[in-house]
Amino acid sequence: TQGSVGRRPAQQQQQEQEQEEEPRKRKKAAGAGAKGEKSAEQVITPRSRDYSQWYLDVISAADLVDQSPVKGCMIIKPWGMAIWELLRDEFDRKIKASGAENAYFPLLIPQSFLSKEADHVEGFAKECAVVTHHRLKSTDDGVAVDPEAKLEEPLIVRPTSETMIWHTFQRWITSYRDLPLKINQWANVVRWELRTRPFLRSAEFLWQEGHTAHATEEEAVACAREMLDLYADVAESFLAVPVVAGSKTKTERFAGAEETLTIEAQMPNGWALQSGTSHFLGQNFARAFDVYYQGRDGKSRDLVWATSWGVSTRLLGALVMTHADDLGLKLPPTVAPVQVVIVPVGVGANKKDAAALVDEKIDTILAALRPDVRCKVDDRDYVRPGAKFFEWERKGVPLRLEIGPRDAVADRCVLVERKSSFVDSSSSEKGEKITVPLDSLKQDVTDRLASLQRTYFDEAKDRLLENSHFVTTYDDMKRRILAQGEDDDDDAVSLDDDDDKAEDKVASCPGFFLAPWCDDAENEAAIKSDCKATIRCFPFDPSLLLDDEHPSDLLAHHPTCFYSGKPATHIALFARAF
Repeated sequence: TQGSVGRRPAQQQQQEQEQEEEPRKRKKAAGAGAKGEKSAEQVITPRSRDYSQWYLDVISAADLVDQSPVKGCMIIKPWGMAIWELLRDEFDRKIKASGAENAYFPLLIPQSFLSKEADHVEGFAKECAVVTHHRLKSTDDGVAVDPEAKLEEPLIVRPTSETMIWHTFQRWITSYRDLPLKINQWANVVRWELRTRPFLRSAEFLWQEGHTAHATEEEAVACAREMLDLYADVAESFLAVPVVAGSKTKTERFAGAEETLTIEAQMPNGWALQSGTSHFLGQNFARAFDVYYQGRDGKSRDLVWATSWGVSTRLLGALVMTHADDLGLKLPPTVAPVQVVIVPVGVGANKKDAAALVDEKIDTILAALRPDVRCKVDDRDYVRPGAKFFEWERKGVPLRLEIGPRDAVADRCVLVERKSSFVDSSSSEKGEKITVPLDSLKQDVTDRLASLQRTYFDEAKDRLLENSHFVTTYDDMKRRILAQGEDDDDDAVSLDDDDDKAEDKVASCPGFFLAPWCDDAENEAAIKSDCKATIRCFPFDPSLLLDDEHPSDLLAHHPTCFYSGKPATHIALFARAF
């Protein structure tokens, strides 16, 4: 779908104005309330006005993270950690099913280890934090580094664990009987980022990193692809985030890899977010750390073949941006720490009999829903129901269940779904109230949660397809990227701006561009310099992003590079990226 670029029609402007006013209306409806009702105090900046601030506001309103006294780091709060734990558990289950086992390796890595693989150290050298001393000493001003405690060899705070793990593999692998060896680690890593943003870029983050050793190249290549497919499946089925799978250019490969595979997600502003990678490492690390195995014949001695693969808390950034709206976070039910929040209404200190009846029905509801549905009863008596609705809406809980005295007498309750605010203002899709009998509640809740999961994915997939284009000339792509700021009148994006400033100004841009491409690192760099677009990947199946008007074999029908005019070697996916 090509889409159009230019000034918005009056009807669209009116709808956007209504969307911008919606959060203010909801805040007013919630009311100031009693003490402790903090969630009504912060207005979320409309996404159409300032994308970057909208993202930060959503994260803050949902209570996901807090600021750290260490620049570039973040404190993940309980709600954010609960989301990560659900995602981590889903990955962990599937990773173990693939044959990998969990282990843990030291945080500190001898500097000499990184020097053993030249490409690897070059890729990470500028991001490494270095430990040079092993103690402090007391001074009149407090404490200072003890100059007599200098380490014989500096230690690197783990930016990734290939070197430490392959040093260990050298001791663990001696024979073909030890292969394949598949190890996974859940850990934190430190990469000294200059420009940070919660979940997307931070100096320290949480992640999973897998490392495998194989007897043959074919086994290692197959493992790298298997793990990428696993990542894509979790992203789409669990997070409801559609992704494009493919391979990276040589320029974009992981340091020390023979090939890097990636899943790329498209965010609502049209930019790409790398959401998981899997690397075929060849024999580079085995050679650097002398990891050989004895063959079945008892005589041959060969280097093993390797892979590594990982995802991180960056996926939480993808989750937030893909589904959130101007009302706050929206969580797919599979990854929501609370899938149903139960809010008693119409009960107070002077209605003890009514409150007792409502409590009795809530116990019945909990017995019906648990343990299959994650429920929470919000019975705080110092917060008004309206403020509770507002708070849980911002936290992204998929379903709200309201029950009052009249409902309790009639054996019924009211359900409200967390729908998108980015719909026609006259639509009931924003979350209408639905009365449900208690005797059918379990089935109704289960069906609605499944429906919401599909809806969230379908909305994101439709946006991806709508904002994916096939181009045959570079000028066409460049024109559309340069036009991305025209809707903002005089606030158009300048290519002299850095990526963060441009992102702040743009609420939407043309998205993903598929183009015939002759692989050339110099031309790749020239395009990045000219219009800030990069090759996100060579998609395994680019036709999945296009409508039926385009042939399934794009390269056969478009054999000429859209930039150089040379014979095309790939179909490349270009986009601006975080």
